[in-house]
Amino acid sequence: MIAILGGLGAAICWSASTLCGAHASRVMGSAPVLAWIMLVGLLVAIPAVLISGAPTELSPATIFWLAAAGVGNVVGLLLEYVAFRYGKVGIVAAIASAEGAVAATIAVLAGESVAPLVGLALAMVAVGVALAALTPNLPGSYAPRPRLAAACAVAAALLFGLTLYSLSRISAELPLAWTILPARLLGVVAVAAPLAATRRLPWPRSNMPLIVVAALGEVVGILLYGAGSRQDVAVAAILASQFAAIVAVLGWLLMGERLTRLQVSGVCTVIVGVTWLAVLRA
Repeated sequence: MIAILGGLGAAICWSASTLCGAHASRVMGSAPVLAWIMLVGLLVAIPAVLISGAPTELSPATIFWLAAAGVGNVVGLLLEYVAFRYGKVGIVAAIASAEGAVAATIAVLAGESVAPLVGLALAMVAVGVALAALTPNLPGSYAPRPRLAAACAVAAALLFGLTLYSLSRISAELPLAWTILPARLLGVVAVAAPLAATRRLPWPRSNMPLIVVAALGEVVGILLYGAGSRQDVAVAAILASQFAAIVAVLGWLLMGERLTRLQVSGVCTVIVGVTWLAVLRA
C-alpha cells in the first residue's frame, strides 16, 4: 500500500508542480520562477534535513553525486520552464518524463548489465519523443517556438536522467530528506541570489500560490516516490511515471491545448515506453 500511495502521490504532486510552474513561467519568465521555487523548496528541505540528521561521513564519491544531482535538477528545471514558455505543456512533460530512460542509459554506459527488452523500451521512448517533438503544431494553438521548446525539453530530460542516476547512487548512504537538499541549495545560491543582487527578482504577487504549489509538489513528490520505492520499486516507478499522462490530459482540459494525431501518438508512445522500462528496471 505504501508503494501505491507513494507512486500515485508522486505523480499527482509532479503533475501539479508541472502545470503551476508552466503557467507561472509564461507570466514571469523562467529564471525568476525557478528562483522562487528553489527558495520555497529550501524552506522545506532545511527542516526535513535537520529532522533526519546529518550523515557521520561523506565520501568524495557521495559529494560528487550530490553535486551532480543538484546541477542536473536546477539546470534541468530551468530548461523545462523555458520549454513551457515556448511549447505545449503536454508535449514538454512527455519528453521530460523520458528521464527514466536516460537514467537507465547512463547505468548501461557505466557498465551495468541490461536485458534486451530494456533496449527495446529505450528505443520506444526515443521514437515517441521524436514524434511528439518534430510533428508540426495545429494552426492557432499556443506554441510560439515549438522547436526550441522541444530542444529544451530533450536537454531537460537528459539532465533529469543524470539527477535520477545520481540520487540512486547516494540513496543508500544518506537519509531520504537529503535527496531534496542539493538542488534547492544550489538553486538559491546560483539563481535566486544573483537575481536578487541585481534587482531582477520580482515579487511574484498573484503568482505566489502557483510557485508555492510548484515548489511543494516538486519536493513532496520526490519524498513520496522515495518512500514508495523503498517498499516496491516497480509499483512506485510505474505509478509515478504517469505524471506525464496526467499533465497531457490536464493541459487539454485546463489550458485548451490541441495536439495532432502524431503528437498524441508520440506522447502515448513515450508514456508506454517509460512505464514498460520502469517494470523491466524494477
